[in-house]
Parts: sequence; C-alpha cells; structure tokens
Amino acid sequence: MLPSAETPAPAITAREPEHTQGLTLPLTIFFATAVGVMVMNLFAAQTLTGAIGRSLRLAPEFAGLAAMLPQLGYAIGLVLLVPLCDLLENRRLIVCTLAMGAVFLAIAMVAEARAVFLVAVLLAGVASSAIQMLVPMAASMAPESHRGRAVGNVMSGLMLGILLSRPAASLIAGTIGWRAFYGLAALTDAWVALVLYLKLPVRTPANPASYPALLYSLWTLMRTEPVLQRNAVSAALVMGAFSAFWTAIGLRLVQPPFGFGMNGIALFALAGAAGAIVTPLAGRAGDRGWSRTMLFAGHLTMLAALVAIGVAGAGWGGFAAQAHPPLAIAMLVAGAAALDAGVVTDQTLGRRAINLMDPAARGRLNGLFVGTFFVGGAVGAACSGAAWALAGWSGVCAVGFVFTLCAFVLRLTGRRGDLSSPTVAR
Repeated sequence: MLPSAETPAPAITAREPEHTQGLTLPLTIFFATAVGVMVMNLFAAQTLTGAIGRSLRLAPEFAGLAAMLPQLGYAIGLVLLVPLCDLLENRRLIVCTLAMGAVFLAIAMVAEARAVFLVAVLLAGVASSAIQMLVPMAASMAPESHRGRAVGNVMSGLMLGILLSRPAASLIAGTIGWRAFYGLAALTDAWVALVLYLKLPVRTPANPASYPALLYSLWTLMRTEPVLQRNAVSAALVMGAFSAFWTAIGLRLVQPPFGFGMNGIALFALAGAAGAIVTPLAGRAGDRGWSRTMLFAGHLTMLAALVAIGVAGAGWGGFAAQAHPPLAIAMLVAGAAALDAGVVTDQTLGRRAINLMDPAARGRLNGLFVGTFFVGGAVGAACSGAAWALAGWSGVCAVGFVFTLCAFVLRLTGRRGDLSSPTVAR
C-alpha cells in the first residue's frame, strides 16, 4: 500500500543526505506510472495528426503542428519551468504544473477553433515538463547507494510511455475518437496531481537563487560540467538513432512484403517496447559500479540491432524479405527491442550520473540533460526523413548507425568519473 494520506509528509531540503526519505516500492511504481502517463501527451499526437487535421480543417502543411507543438512546449518547460525546482517548494510546483496541464488538455478536447487547439496543446506540452521535476524528486527520496535503481525504475515508466503512446492513441482514437484521447489524458493528469499532492514529501531548496540567476546558471552548468556534457551528448546521439528508426519504420512497414495497416503498426510498436525492461537492470548495474561495461554493451547491441534491421528491411547482405516475410518481421521486432534497450541503458546510466551531482542544482541538471537528448531526437527525426527520401530504408539505418557509433566513440574516449563521481555544480 502507498503511505497513508493522513501521515504527515516529511520535509526534504537540498542539503540533507537524502537517505531517509523512504522511496517505497509502491511509490516507485506510481512514479513510473505517472511519468509514463505524462510523457504520452508528447508523442501520442504523432498518430492522430490526420484525424485532427481533418476535424479542425488544418491545411496539410500545418497538420503536423498537432504533433510538433507539444514537444516544442516541453522544451520550453525544460528551460523555463524545471529550474524552478531549485527555487520553489517542489511538491507544490509539481502539483500545480500537472493541474494546469490537465486544464490545457481539457481545452484541447473541446476546442473547435484551430488556434485555440494549437495553443492548448503547446501549453500542455509546457506543463508536461513536470516529468523532469518528478524524476529528481524520486532520486532525492532514495539513498545514494540505490539512486541508480530508483532512477532506472522511474525511467522505465518514461520509456514505456514513449513507446506505448502511439499504439495507445491509435487504439483510443480508432474506438471513440481523437477528442476522447485528450479527455482521458486530462482526467489522468488530474488524478496523478491529486495523488502526488497526498504522497509527495515537502522538499524546499536550500539557499535558492533568484530566477534570472537560475536561468543564467543553465549556460554555466553546460559550459563547465564535463559530466553533464558527456552524458547529455551521448544521450542525444542515441536518441537521434531511436528517433530515426521510429520516425521511418511506419513508412517501411506499409510497403511490401509487410503491408501493415494501422493496427499492425500499433502491434509492432507494442512488441518493440519490450526493450524497456532493461531500464531497472541498467540502474542496478550503475549502483554496482558496472556503468561503463553496461554502456559499451548497450551501444554494441544497438549497432548490431541496426545491422539486423538493415538486413531485414533493406536486404543488406543479399537477404530477400519477400521470400521470408515472417523471418524479416521477427528480425525487425527483435532489432527494435534491442535498439530501445540500448537507448534506455544509455539514458538511465547518464541520468544516474546527473543525479549524483549537486542536489541544489538537480532540477537544472535534469532539465539540461533531457533538453539535450530531445534536441538529438529532433535532429535524428529530421535526418531520417531526408535519408528516407534519398536512400530509402538503407539510408535510415545508416543514419541510426552513425549516430550510435558516435555515441560509442564518445564513451570509449570518456573518463570513468563521467558516470560515477559526483561533481560540484555551479
């Protein structure tokens, strides 16, 4: 059971050792579920753009705004809202941000005017940055010796939410309409906000700086912290490979010899989500000092997966998918799961290193880390589209391979302290 709502929530300050806060297993599971639900708001619209565009009479060239604006809003929230974790009391900030997100999602559900809908999903994306307020809160509630495990467990919900958002949105929209998705998302965010209000401890930053100083410190942190730099860039590179694959896989699966429809693509995405099971394992490996070994294994797995995906989808090595469709599909599914496993391994261990840095800057550090890998994802998606147009599936796989190889070389030339030694944030 979750802790009783009648039990007074303990207070946490950024100066505390942070090992007495009692991050229980049920609370960890709830945190993972909460971030998984919140992150779905950012990716689900990718499969709903057609229905939304037709309903709101958006011109074809603007239909993609429904999918792009939530992620743009998320990036804005990472820069403008997440640093407030190091300035304001965390529980109140998280709950208020989520509550406003629920309001904006409800507005998107009922909006008839195009401008109102687009502004609402943009602001809902801004509010979804509460994810990156909750993850460092979970880290602060766990003892340092188990912090990687705690972050890994919560991150498993984040990655599952990303991977399951597309099939879930397709299923809901196909059954009861795209507006119902936004209505359910609004209700879910409101429920999560209520539970977090009851269960989160009060965490007040010690010696908070002014808001302008916090914003300026983002540049200082990125410029002076090598642990942040290396982990953020590595995460951005593997996220670029991830986005390149998932941006184009639907285009490949509708072609011969696969001929998938929307339901088939949704099932494929569900199967590929199996790779997220390694997230807590990666966190435990980090706690035992195996971060570098686990990272190299993850990157090599991604490289092998991209080769297998190229063989199955593009005929590398002379493989004929037309002659063996079931085998080709199995290779694509296994490759997708392995690719996802490598991505979550890198991100989990990188986030663990970030959360071992100065607790007083944890909100800003997490915001910079996640903002950087979202930039990598956007670049990967853009490169994927260009590669598909120029060279088809072979080009997409090549983009993913290059991104992953760069991450592997970056880690190979890095220092052991990039993953395990706390530094003093500025």
